[in-house]
Amino acid sequence: MRMRRGLRAVTAYVRGAPGTYVWLLILFFTTVALNHMSPRFEQHFLRQRSTNIHELSNNPVRVLFSSAMWIDSGRWLPYAALYTVFHAQAERWLGTLRWLLVCVAAHVLATLISEGALLWAVQRHMAPESAVNTLDVGVSYALAGVMGVLTYRIATPWRYPYLAVLLVLYGVPLVAGRTFTDLGHFTSVLIGLGCRPLAGGRGKPWNPEETLAALRH
Repeated sequence: MRMRRGLRAVTAYVRGAPGTYVWLLILFFTTVALNHMSPRFEQHFLRQRSTNIHELSNNPVRVLFSSAMWIDSGRWLPYAALYTVFHAQAERWLGTLRWLLVCVAAHVLATLISEGALLWAVQRHMAPESAVNTLDVGVSYALAGVMGVLTYRIATPWRYPYLAVLLVLYGVPLVAGRTFTDLGHFTSVLIGLGCRPLAGGRGKPWNPEETLAALRH
């Protein structure tokens, strides 16, 4: 009986976030495909789907879409957990369309800003010319953007520690590493925070105290 209730709860959770789990399913199949490629071919294959300066200059729409369908690490399970914790929560809260708008805004704008900064560095000989073909695929910008907008899902004062952790998590690498991907991730969080209008009218914020009280009873 408990198993059936648990299965129904899981099914309802997945159905409440169809976009998240369709995307995750696509990533599963593309990750399996990558794991069957030789390392040399994989790099060539991903570079053609990368949002690097060269590809953005020639095929911007195609690579902005295709780059979000691949995970260059080849590890799918960690993303399954992250999608369930963050993307699914955001989609169930905002609705599929608003969630998708946050994802697209974070992925596209952070990509253009970070690659624009890299192009600026190349033009001023602060980065090698080979950087125009840097491999840049993945779903982390959209994830960071969703993590940002989820700040408004949490009731005060609990949202402030969450926001502080988020800014430290993405801010420290930016200060320490100063790579274009660090810039992209931090920018994505700011874009997610800027999506506050999409969170309007989406119900009462989640209060951890109320959840803990309910669990005790």
